[in-house]
Amino acid sequence: MTEKNPALQPLSIAQSQAIVDQWIRSVGVRYFSELTNLAQLVEEVGELARIISRTYGEQSFKESDKSFDLADEMADVLFVLICLANQTGVDLESALRRNLDKKSARDATRHQENRKLTAMLAKSRNEAEQE
Repeated sequence: MTEKNPALQPLSIAQSQAIVDQWIRSVGVRYFSELTNLAQLVEEVGELARIISRTYGEQSFKESDKSFDLADEMADVLFVLICLANQTGVDLESALRRNLDKKSARDATRHQENRKLTAMLAKSRNEAEQE
């Protein structure tokens, strides 16, 4: 029987927070300040935005942009967000559950009633049927 590689197993948000904390304490020495990590988060989101704008938007890639990896940039954003959560005592798993509950209650019918969304969906369906 072969063991599964633990690095390839799914992680809960809580496990991710614990792993990042352990990494920071063993490899990173300590957390950067919250303000430094906020600046890091903004920087990483900017790198992610650059890739998305060039992949899905109208801009073309510069030669220096071609080595970027979308998944890796998303992971960079997540890593810094987890650092900030750990530093400020936020349980991201609980926070996400509460946030989804809030959005579900607030937006129960809002998006189905949004003519902009439903019109685009109808247009997409019509185009698919004509193909």
